[in-house]
Amino acid sequence: MNDLYSKAILANEKSPHVKLKAINFGDCHWTKGFWAEKTQKAIDVMIPYMGDVLCGDIGHALNNFKIAAGLKEGEHKGMYWHDGDFYKFIEAKIYAYGLTKNESILNELDEYIEIIGKAQEPDGYLQTQIQLRSDADRYENRKYHEMYNTGHLLISACAHYRITGKRNFLDIAIKHAELLYTIFYPDTRHFQRFGFNQTQIMGLVELYRTIGDDKFLKLAQKFIDRRGTYEIKHDATTVGYPIGDMVQERTPLREATDPVGHAVLALYYYAGAADVYAETGEKALVDALNRLWESVTQRKMYVTGAVGQTHYGASVNRDMIEEGFIDDYMMPNLTAYNETCANLCNAMFSFRMLGIHGEAKYADIIELVMHNSALSGIGVEGTDYFYANPLRMLHGTRDYDAHADVTETPNREGYLSCFCCPPNLVRTISNLSGWAYSMADNGVYVNLYGANQLSSKMLDGSDIKLTQDTEYPWKGLVKLTIDACKEKAFDIALRIPGWSTSAEIRINGEKVEQQVKPGSYAVLNRCWKAGDEIVVDIPMEATFVEGHTRIEEVRNQLAIKRGPVVYCVETPDLPAETNVLDVYLSAENELITEHKADFLGGVTVVKSDVLVRKDNDNTDSMYRNIRAPKWEKHPLQFVPYYAWSNRGTAEMTVFLPVVW
Repeated sequence: MNDLYSKAILANEKSPHVKLKAINFGDCHWTKGFWAEKTQKAIDVMIPYMGDVLCGDIGHALNNFKIAAGLKEGEHKGMYWHDGDFYKFIEAKIYAYGLTKNESILNELDEYIEIIGKAQEPDGYLQTQIQLRSDADRYENRKYHEMYNTGHLLISACAHYRITGKRNFLDIAIKHAELLYTIFYPDTRHFQRFGFNQTQIMGLVELYRTIGDDKFLKLAQKFIDRRGTYEIKHDATTVGYPIGDMVQERTPLREATDPVGHAVLALYYYAGAADVYAETGEKALVDALNRLWESVTQRKMYVTGAVGQTHYGASVNRDMIEEGFIDDYMMPNLTAYNETCANLCNAMFSFRMLGIHGEAKYADIIELVMHNSALSGIGVEGTDYFYANPLRMLHGTRDYDAHADVTETPNREGYLSCFCCPPNLVRTISNLSGWAYSMADNGVYVNLYGANQLSSKMLDGSDIKLTQDTEYPWKGLVKLTIDACKEKAFDIALRIPGWSTSAEIRINGEKVEQQVKPGSYAVLNRCWKAGDEIVVDIPMEATFVEGHTRIEEVRNQLAIKRGPVVYCVETPDLPAETNVLDVYLSAENELITEHKADFLGGVTVVKSDVLVRKDNDNTDSMYRNIRAPKWEKHPLQFVPYYAWSNRGTAEMTVFLPVVW
């Protein structure tokens, strides 16, 4: 197969304004341990289960395409963006094929693509939520999410072409993108506000990178340039959906200082803008992205890497927003929204910023998200999902049946009527091996730790083969063996996580004397040879974590974190009838770790004595007099946050009040 067809999903080898280039998809394979098990679960369970849902009468996504193609009778079912959900599922299946080369997967993909092709109209239009409605017209109102569906069509089609070498899906995408360019590139008043739910920006850059036609890059930039250049009031194209900060249209991107509005819409927008910068190098664009990334991660992000603090609220400009960002340090626990898609988009944005700047802090965010607020979106069995990911769950405090389309649930569900998050998570898990390494001008960067094998080419065309052996994230000892490399000196850059307090590196048993700084890459330059062994030892101690003093909801509370993994308390580990709000930490107590291979899919738990308050009768009175609380000591195990809610309906909390 021609190398052109096997490029990584970002395909940024020729992007002139990135320091780190993506490896070819399939060059890295997880071999054992944490991510190998999650990826295999995706291939064996998550993707097939999702296929049963989306290709049947429950999810109805494939049925929508069949009806549009004239192959079935019926009406459109699902959200307006359900086509995009199906494209994300296809993308996950493409990665599964790329990793396994299973021909049956390829045949299934061809069947889907044939149906999608028949559903496409002669001029390239393809939106089943419009095609199957008599009361809606093309690009009439942005509430129908046509741009979102377009973006995921383009992204998945480009991935399919690069990994399989087949043009059947790509040709559909090109035909659709040509129509998009014809309609949206001219500066017409009606279409100026259609840059909404903006995956189309990423998709257009992907298409530009894939086929080299720069009009698609120009259209991607046009969608950015138009934002914030018109009066913010409802018109015929916006009725029925919030306007202003909700959809990031009040302020031009290059002037933005803080993320606003719907977190997924915002972060997809920023990721797309990062892709545009990678091709154009526009300073004003990257300056804005730098500000926005700092604001997201330093003033609006949870300890789990989750973002999007609230389901309903107001922006800093007091526009109504949903599922999104609110004021700095306003971080509720019980009502934290933290949509799984938003958390994943936080990692996607950071991966692009990692490529642009080559700094370890971006990979730290990817690691944090993927080990916590991303994986919490799916159960350990791989067949049930959370849409929202709060940091605290209490019984009887919320009416989860108040709305038919509710996305906040006390337990994971086997199907969510708003199905955007499950395929987004599964495609990311399936593609994560492509994020483990990057290539620099004269070296290889190790971004994520996990047992794997890398067989790739450096940017000068020379072969590089590495084997990584580790039990990360449960142990911090990582061994890299060079299996093949060029004779001339080159860099191997090891990420030293920002959470580490100390790390030691040895090459062939000899300690490396250069400074090893947490939150940076340790760049090792020498003439390497096959058989050389690098060991990086990153001690993993369970530690208490406190929030910024301005985060009112966690003042005088602590969480527990070990390495990249955040822990929580669940009621199955508490005495009967004990509420998680009655549990207090003693900061003087020792934190002890124990690995349990047969518990929650194999996890390391943290154990410690806690204090359980026995005099909190939770009366109806909001306030009452108190002198000295009554305590009872109790041994407790803390479980990884991502693995909660796998033992039945439970209360849970990440942060606990502390008795000093």
